[in-house]
This record gives sequence, structure tokens and C-alpha cells, in this order.
Amino acid sequence: MADLQGPGIQSLIGEALRESSDLARKELTLFKAELAANVKTLAIGAAMMAAAGIFAIAALILFTEALVKWLATVVGSEALAALIVGGGMAAIAVGLVLYGRSTMSAASLAPNRSIKSIQRDTQVLSEKVAG
Repeated sequence: MADLQGPGIQSLIGEALRESSDLARKELTLFKAELAANVKTLAIGAAMMAAAGIFAIAALILFTEALVKWLATVVGSEALAALIVGGGMAAIAVGLVLYGRSTMSAASLAPNRSIKSIQRDTQVLSEKVAG
């Protein structure tokens, strides 16, 4: 009877390993399919954002031109109106650049939460080893 149980257990273990391998392969196939779908969705989203950016730039140009023409009727000179509008837009651009540069400082890019978490984990492990 011992001989019957030995091969039976080995065959069960072998079958379990084969099924685990099949399951892992199926999970990997599902992962690849899901990843491909997510990449496709991301690419479509990026293309829509680029198209929106193009339309936004065109709209900004048209609004700027309309503002210059309207201001020209108020100040009596299209050149002066263009200088006023251009100066205002340049001031906005400088403000945005300065704000963007301050938010991208090296200190703000550091992964502070991850560093603190790793330090806590190290401390806990040190206490367990010492204690």
C-alpha cells in the first residue's frame, strides 16, 4: 500500500505544479492584455490632450487679436494696444515661469514619505533584532 500512496502523492504534487504553472501563464496573458489595453487608452488620451492644446493655442491667438483690436479703439492706436496686450501676456508668462521653477525645486522632488517609511521600517527591524 505504501507504493500506491507514494506515486499518488507525487502525481498530485506534479499535477498541482502543472496547474499552478498554467494559472501563472494565464495570469501573465491577462496581465499583458490588460496592459496593452491600458497603453492604448493612454495613447488615445495623450492624443486628445495634444489636440486640445492645439485648439487652445489657436483660441488664445484669436482672443489676443480681438483684445488688441478692441483696445486699439479705446487708446486710438493699434501699435500701442499690441504693446499693452503683449506686455500683459509677457508678465503672465514670467509669473508662470517663476512659479513653475519654484515648485520644481530639488527639495520638492525628494520622495520624503518613502524615505520616512524606509527609516521607520529600518528602526522597527533593528528593534526586533536587538530585542
